Amino acid sequence: MANPRDSAVTNGTLRNPKTQPGKRQSTDCVKNGISKEAQQNRKAEEDDKLVFKPYPEPPLYVFVFTYMGYGIGMLFGYLRDFMRNWGIEKCNAAVEREEQKDFVPLYQDFENFYTRNLYMRIRDSWSHTVCSVPVPNFDIMEKVTDDYNWTFRHTGKVIKNVINMASYNYLGLASKYNESMEKVKDTIEKYGVGVASTRNEMGSLDIHNELEDLMAKFLNVEAVMVFGMGFATNSTNIPIFVGKGCLILSDEFNHTSVILGSRLSGAVIRPFKHNNIQNLEKLLREAIIRGQPRTGRAWKKILILVEGVYSMEGSIVNLPQIVALKKKYKAYLYMDEAHSIGCTGTMGQGIRELFGLAPEDIDIYMGTFTKSFAASGGYIAGKKEIVDYVRVQSHSATYATSMSPVVAAQIIRSLKIMMGYEGNFGGVQRIQQLRENIKYFRRRLIEMGFIIYGNDYSPVVPVLLYMPAKVSAFGRLLLKKKIAVVVVGFPATSLPEGRARFSLSSAHTREMLDTVLEVVDKIGDLLNVKYFPYKKSGRAVLYNKENFDNEASFEEKSSEPEA
Repeated sequence: MANPRDSAVTNGTLRNPKTQPGKRQSTDCVKNGISKEAQQNRKAEEDDKLVFKPYPEPPLYVFVFTYMGYGIGMLFGYLRDFMRNWGIEKCNAAVEREEQKDFVPLYQDFENFYTRNLYMRIRDSWSHTVCSVPVPNFDIMEKVTDDYNWTFRHTGKVIKNVINMASYNYLGLASKYNESMEKVKDTIEKYGVGVASTRNEMGSLDIHNELEDLMAKFLNVEAVMVFGMGFATNSTNIPIFVGKGCLILSDEFNHTSVILGSRLSGAVIRPFKHNNIQNLEKLLREAIIRGQPRTGRAWKKILILVEGVYSMEGSIVNLPQIVALKKKYKAYLYMDEAHSIGCTGTMGQGIRELFGLAPEDIDIYMGTFTKSFAASGGYIAGKKEIVDYVRVQSHSATYATSMSPVVAAQIIRSLKIMMGYEGNFGGVQRIQQLRENIKYFRRRLIEMGFIIYGNDYSPVVPVLLYMPAKVSAFGRLLLKKKIAVVVVGFPATSLPEGRARFSLSSAHTREMLDTVLEVVDKIGDLLNVKYFPYKKSGRAVLYNKENFDNEASFEEKSSEPEA
């Protein structure tokens, strides 16, 4: 119901507090008696609210042609396998060597077939070599293949000033050397580069303790332990929290490191539909009612595994409702904040801060320093007794080499910038700039007619392309126009949902984003990938391939590498 103070109808009479009785109503009073100013303010408030809405679906023919494309590709794949067996195929790279025929296969039959006959056709769209700092404009080494994408060689040319929409440099802290890195340089002189020992032996340095104390203060938790590798932080630590007789309820789109850690734990794993609270509650109730299989005994623990921002979907976890379920059914919650820590929330404290929840609502925090912090490694955070348990039991603490002191110094530098201790452009300003870039980029893509996932709080912006041939073509054409983006397909996504993944940064200027959007708009028309229902292209004329390749303002420029 509208507020009477907002020029609303009261007792059947249009009432505006700014208008005196007997005088003419202001022309600002518009639809339903609410002023334009009030409507704009209300719309701004609604835009700032985090709303979980279903994503738009493409027309049915898109899925039909996508599966047809895979079907035709598989048909030719079987034909090529037949030709290889009879020695007709010219390229022998896919033929298994005689000395390896007794080896255990690395892939299952379908994965092997897919890699050999489908992935190899588009493999050139991945694994490019970068030869500069991953700033908004970086350099990529040109590569070519002589054996149908089985191997590559560098030509010696460097594609310079490529707009970087692929790196996870969310806060722009990955940069060339400047004065703020002086302490990182001093760390090399004091500690060297490597530690050459584990945390539980002689690998704990005072700089590690400094980092853990500062990170605990940043997260507003009791304690933190850092590790040298983000992937291993999940895969080697999840098994110490759960084991046989325990149940893991894992979001179906969780990262591979979470999946691997769950499998290594020996616990029973039951995935729930992505961000589907009803499905999660159903699994929780069944687990409590039925207990363990065969015996019916109660589960020792029930651990819910989620991510803050899902890297392939760009979606944000529905944390308030999951926390409510966790409390209701006495489960535990483990949250991976690799893509959300540092870049979400007012101060960058992650999804918990974004929703205004208490630090103790999450039992185990996990995150990495590879994205917003422009470094490497990961951390486990929470109550002191949990972190102390990790220090003793963690496989990474016992067997893995400690985090490099240089990396620790870089993380401390990034933390101090985020917390406003150093630098003129602190974390709050960087987060605000990132948010503006995300909202602008997403809005423009939707206006063009693309189907995108995620929301305005996520720095990951996936653009759905669906068909595998269009996925690879999209990446090639963008790189040809000196724009780098990650394109993703099966098995990283479901079979029909190939996509391009744009990673936004606070360091991206509006000019850079406009350049990217202009090229993406043309490629979208060229490849016919603007699938948004009932949405027409914002441009009147479609670009054909000849015009696209010959357009003077986007000529490709390659230069020889500097000596």
